[in-house]
Amino acid sequence: MKKKLSYRDKLLELAYIYSVKEIQEYVKNRKSLTTGQLELILRKNNIAIPKDYKTSFIKENFFKPISKLKNNISDFKENQIKSKNKFIRKSENFKYDTLRKINGSVKNLWSNLGKIGLNFLNIIPTLGRTFYSFFATILTDLFHGIYNQKINPGSSKQVIIGFFLVIGITTAIISVISNFTDLEQVKKIEIEEPKVEVKKEVKKPKAQVKKEVKKPQVQVKKEVKKPQVQVKKEKGQELKVKKKNVAEVILPDLNLKTETVLNLFKDVNYDLTQVRNKKLVKPIYFTQFPKDLDELQSTRLKKETFIKIVLPLIVAENERISADREKLKIISGKKFTTDLEKQWIRQKLLEYKVKKGDISELVKRVDIIPTSIALAQAAKESGWGTSRFALEGNAIFGQWTWSGQGISPLQREGDKNHKVLKFPILRASVKAYQNNLNTHKSYKKFREKRESLRSKNKDFINGLDLTETLKNYAQTGAEYTKILNQIIKQNRLTDFEPVRLVNSVKQIELTS
Repeated sequence: MKKKLSYRDKLLELAYIYSVKEIQEYVKNRKSLTTGQLELILRKNNIAIPKDYKTSFIKENFFKPISKLKNNISDFKENQIKSKNKFIRKSENFKYDTLRKINGSVKNLWSNLGKIGLNFLNIIPTLGRTFYSFFATILTDLFHGIYNQKINPGSSKQVIIGFFLVIGITTAIISVISNFTDLEQVKKIEIEEPKVEVKKEVKKPKAQVKKEVKKPQVQVKKEVKKPQVQVKKEKGQELKVKKKNVAEVILPDLNLKTETVLNLFKDVNYDLTQVRNKKLVKPIYFTQFPKDLDELQSTRLKKETFIKIVLPLIVAENERISADREKLKIISGKKFTTDLEKQWIRQKLLEYKVKKGDISELVKRVDIIPTSIALAQAAKESGWGTSRFALEGNAIFGQWTWSGQGISPLQREGDKNHKVLKFPILRASVKAYQNNLNTHKSYKKFREKRESLRSKNKDFINGLDLTETLKNYAQTGAEYTKILNQIIKQNRLTDFEPVRLVNSVKQIELTS
């Protein structure tokens, strides 16, 4: 768990985030600045200063111990669940290994039987020539005897009947042998394993998954040309510069305002027109929406701000799924797989809720959600990031729950007991939404039509081709899909279908 920062530490973090050189020089020269001096320098650089929330005596001495006990209980439950899952995985591994051995033994037995049958078929031509020579000699001697001797009518009748019986029996034997040969050839084709063309694995940047914390935080990813942040060790926390795919800064317990977010977008030159033209988006990740987003007077600016916040989250999760899909295709095309690859397959079968180890069904489910559909549903379900569920629980897509932690709707009917599922960060909501569409039985038609479009070698699936399959997402049914189509067309969301994340940026990460 991250240690709570003091008010002075928060001010120093803001100085590093916005690269205030004056404060950095003081820290570098080991000169201590007071809280008032730090505030004065930050205000001089037009940087908003967070408030210092001091805890009361009751909170420190009563609520905190209770919260700590609750966390210990949660950790104990989590450990028990992990132990249970570990036992289940071992059982599954034993089951799959046993089935694999049995299948291998059956395949070897069937292969040996096929070889025996082929060897038998190789003997048949020699036997045929022997029978042909034998019967030809007998018939020749027979007709020679008839020709040289006086014909007896009774004997000749018997000879003719015997001749035709021999021909009929020989014809029947040849027919049976021919049918048996065709059957063996069919069996041989069936036991041959299909050859699958193995494509070269395309390495894609792996999206780094941050550990989710209990309180919502804001993750701001900012592209920098050169690392200018110095390593600072103080009270168990430090700012590190790592050469990874994205630049990420976590601001603990800071609720950014919309004005600050807009200034950040301006500083990093984040513009949707450039995103539409270049098909690239900066990896700027937020863990919550600004609380005052609804106070923007311009509807267009409000929508653009919402898209800028949600788009990188959707694209990042889609790229993670695409990487899994490519890896799954490569592994499923191999004749022999390693233990690690088998373990990875089993984890994906559990993650996507595929029963009986059906790999074809797994390939159908491990696929992206079109960006235009995800953006449209996020806008509809969260009121463009201004709904109570989006602000209080990071619930972008309005998913219901009957058992998990959630927020009770204010206008819920008396006989209903559902809640809107809440999440610690926005990206968790995006991941749960994509997993819901890829696993729930209500969206089977969505997955089938998506697979049909994939079979037509479509690189980018248009969201408008799939909206009609999402009638079960809301109670309004067909009316809901019409609204989604309207949102996609009015806001030109199909322009974002081929968008990918910008690479080759350095990472700034707060660790404890």
